[in-house]
Amino acid sequence: MIQRIPGRLPAPEKTATETPPLADVACCQKVPASHGGLEPSAEPQLPFRQVFDGRFLIREAINRSRMATLYRAEDLLHGGRAVAVKVPLLSVESDPASFARFRHEEDTGLKLSHPSLLQFFPTTGKKSRPYIVTEFLRGCTLAQLEPETRPLPESDALRITSVVCDALGSMHGQGVIHNDLKPSNIMICSDQTLRILDFGLASPPIRHRSPLAKLAPVIGSPEYMAPEQVENGPVDERTDIYALGAILYELLTGAVPFQHEDPWQSAFRRTTGDPVAPRTLNPALSPQAEEIVLHALQRDPRDRYPSMAAFKGDLDAPARVEVTGYRDRLRPPRWKLGFQSTPLLAGLLLGVGAILTLVAIFLILCARLAAG
Repeated sequence: MIQRIPGRLPAPEKTATETPPLADVACCQKVPASHGGLEPSAEPQLPFRQVFDGRFLIREAINRSRMATLYRAEDLLHGGRAVAVKVPLLSVESDPASFARFRHEEDTGLKLSHPSLLQFFPTTGKKSRPYIVTEFLRGCTLAQLEPETRPLPESDALRITSVVCDALGSMHGQGVIHNDLKPSNIMICSDQTLRILDFGLASPPIRHRSPLAKLAPVIGSPEYMAPEQVENGPVDERTDIYALGAILYELLTGAVPFQHEDPWQSAFRRTTGDPVAPRTLNPALSPQAEEIVLHALQRDPRDRYPSMAAFKGDLDAPARVEVTGYRDRLRPPRWKLGFQSTPLLAGLLLGVGAILTLVAIFLILCARLAAG
């Protein structure tokens, strides 16, 4: 239900807080207020300056992606606090898989609690249409934060990654793996705090998968996927460690691991080899920072940090990190034939194999008939 309302309610009073976690990070001092922009769309919009479902005063649309439109609003039931109302596109509502992901994001977000995880607010009663309500944040994503200044100073990159580690460690402690960590899902806020966003692909740890899962489409962000995700294998806390290692690699070198013009080729290369050593791209890096990155990016999950706490421990005290020579053991990626990495070629070979099999069966039957 939509109801008109004039004027503007006063914003809730701010209370004093402790020192923000990114207060000493130079690139986070003056964060631009950006929400990505509004992609052109024929989607119907919620009317501005009107009350939605008797509770939310819609102020403006601030972002539209391929999944949803995001509105800045005020929650009239809680003193006019600023909130973000996320409404799925009609195409998402009509697609069962996409809409299930949208609903899953809300279910997951409401269960999580940490200062650096996006806060979700519950809604009660019947909704006039599907939507999610979260805290409203001013700032920009890590992907938007002055990409031309990368690589970041080593200390800044390690500090940002440490704050993300702390939030993900809490998330893992609550039994949830993010599964889609990337710079566009990490928001640097104007008050020098940080939030992890988008829990649409989050799940509990998946310790075992059927061999048939390898034939299913791969879902996620290829540049930051762990090798086990690329192969639709089991995922756990170490899957997020790899993704965060890939983000740290980019912050320190200015390039993603396994850089390739085709993002999916970038993804499949990590299943057979290692990235270029970070200090090859940025010689100013310390051997300890390189050691941390390469430890997180080990192909075998058993060789990575066992937990976010262990990862954060090295990030917070890099001078104490022992350099074990990960750099000297790097191996370049090998070409690999597979249904996912080379679907056209693999499909062609499968088709040829099927045809040859049918021809062989036909010849055998003909020979038997002739002998009979």
